[in-house]
Amino acid sequence: PRRRLLVEKSLEFRSWALCELICKESTDAAPDSADRALELANLALRVAELLPGDEAFRSRLQGYAWAHVGNARRVRSDLPGADEAFGRVRQLWKAGEPGDPGCLLDEARMLGLEASLRRAQRRFPKALELLDKAMQIDRGDVTKHLLLSKAKILEELGEFKAAVAVLQRATPLIEQAGEPRLLLVLRFNLAVNLCFLERHGEAELLFPGLRELVTQLGNDLDMVRFRWLEARTGAGLGRRDEALVGLSCVRDEFASREIAYDAALVSLELASLYLEEEQTAEVRTLARQMLWIFHAQGVHREARAALRIFYEAAERETVTLDLTRRLVVYLHRAQNDPSLRFEDVA
Repeated sequence: PRRRLLVEKSLEFRSWALCELICKESTDAAPDSADRALELANLALRVAELLPGDEAFRSRLQGYAWAHVGNARRVRSDLPGADEAFGRVRQLWKAGEPGDPGCLLDEARMLGLEASLRRAQRRFPKALELLDKAMQIDRGDVTKHLLLSKAKILEELGEFKAAVAVLQRATPLIEQAGEPRLLLVLRFNLAVNLCFLERHGEAELLFPGLRELVTQLGNDLDMVRFRWLEARTGAGLGRRDEALVGLSCVRDEFASREIAYDAALVSLELASLYLEEEQTAEVRTLARQMLWIFHAQGVHREARAALRIFYEAAERETVTLDLTRRLVVYLHRAQNDPSLRFEDVA
């Protein structure tokens, strides 16, 4: 409220540069607090609305601020509200073009934010189109983020080889930037995609650097996910006992935190290891331990339906390794797509 009052009462705070700075603070806040991100984006919008001087540039600045409002709404899972915001972006940005001949405001950032919305809407071709356009006009600071977004979309589409190529392209940019969180995301996602391609040995080469980054950043959940990746890689390299212990510990961690979707994924990966040894009784026990997941938050209807197929087959001891592996692939792809059905992937 005090910040809002300063903007309303004092000309000193009605600055395009301050608006741009608040927008950046909004995107920085988004991973930790969607509400704070939205509060800041709305504050930036108010600065833009009150900007004195040229009307065209004021329109341009409002469009820029609306893009960050839309991004914050997306992070809060308000996709219709985010879509409405980006509709305003297009109108205001185009109307204000004559007022920004020197391109003070970075359009590449806005396009990247809209691409994130289109990805959340599962409009992958549009998201990729926006990312490519953003990279063409980027001044050099945004491309590393855009490449990470593009690789994630390709991963969700199951195009793992293409995702690896994009991540390798991003590597020198991110290493040069020296941002630990960004470097962790890059290396982790690269290892994940290498595992999908069954290039587990290459993935394992990334682990010393990953472990150092996870330790440096000190996030407990990062460590749990890293251990999951280690166990998955160990399974791919034939270290079955090590993988069983690792996956069991990770499953217990996710269960204790009530992170149901990831607990389901780890459970299916465990089941795959048991089925490789035809241990159907262990799989049935594992399936019964998954019952809580059917009633948990964060598991959408189609995913529950797919897990039901596994549970019923496990109860009859007719579940197969092929079915379980296909369910693992499905859950990875469907995590952010509630409309995707198992039948569409299988």
